[in-house]
Amino acid sequence: MPTYERGKVRIHYEEMGSGFPLLVIPGGGLNSTIAGLDTSHPFNAMKEFAKDGFRCIGADLRNANAGQSSGPLEIDRPWDSYTDDHIGLMDHLGIDKFMVLGYCIGQPFIWNLIKRAPNRVVAAVLTQPSGHRPELPDQFYQNNMNNWGPALVARRPDITIDQVSQFLAKMYRANADFVFTVTRDFVRACQIPILVLPDDVPPHPYAVAMEVAMLAPNSQVSMYPWKDVPEKIPLAVRHIRTFLKANKPATAAIEQRAAAD
Repeated sequence: MPTYERGKVRIHYEEMGSGFPLLVIPGGGLNSTIAGLDTSHPFNAMKEFAKDGFRCIGADLRNANAGQSSGPLEIDRPWDSYTDDHIGLMDHLGIDKFMVLGYCIGQPFIWNLIKRAPNRVVAAVLTQPSGHRPELPDQFYQNNMNNWGPALVARRPDITIDQVSQFLAKMYRANADFVFTVTRDFVRACQIPILVLPDDVPPHPYAVAMEVAMLAPNSQVSMYPWKDVPEKIPLAVRHIRTFLKANKPATAAIEQRAAAD
C-alpha cells in the first residue's frame, strides 16, 4: 500500500476503482484496518463500489495494532487527530469533495469530518454505527484498555499505558453521549444526505442509529435487521449503491460520461 506522511504521522492507504471519491472507514474500533474489510465486515465497501464508478479510498487507522499506520498519541485531541489523518489523506490525493462510508467507529469519525469539512463531504453512509449506550457507559474505554492499549504499548516504547488511559478517557469519557463528536443540535442542522444502516449489539446501539436517522433532515434508513442472514446483505448493499449514485454530484457524472466517450 502507498503511504501518506505528515510530520511524524504515516498513513498507509489503498485505492480501488475510478470516478467520484468515496472514503471508506473500516470498523474495528481503534484497530480499524483495510484488511478487516474482508475478515470481519458484512461486506467490503471498497470492492463493492469500486465497480460502480467510485474511486474508493481506505486507510489503516493511526496506531491500529494490525495495521501499518502510525503516529503520535494526541491525548488532548483524540478524535481530531484521526480526522486530521482523513482530511490530510484527501488533501494528499488532491481530492476536494468526496463521499464517505464508515462502519462502526466510522460514525463519530464521519460526524467529525462533517463538522471539520462541511463543504467537502457530499453524502455519508453510517453502517452499523457505534454510539454511546447509557446502560454500558464505559464499554469503549474498557474494551480499548483491554484489546488495543496493551498491544500498542508493547510495540511502542514511547507510549505508556497511562497515556493510553488518558487518551481513551478524553475520547470516550469526556463527552460520553450520543455519537461522541457532535451534538444532537448539530445533526438536526446537518443538510448533508445521510444513509443509516442500524445494528444492535453493545457497541452499535440501535437507539442511537435511529435517533440520528430521525434528527438528520436529509436522512434515509435501511431495513432492519439487514445482516441477520446472509441473503439480506445484498439488499442493504443495493440501497447504499442507489443512495451513492443518487447523491453523486452531477458534474462528476458528466465528466465520467465525457471520459467514456
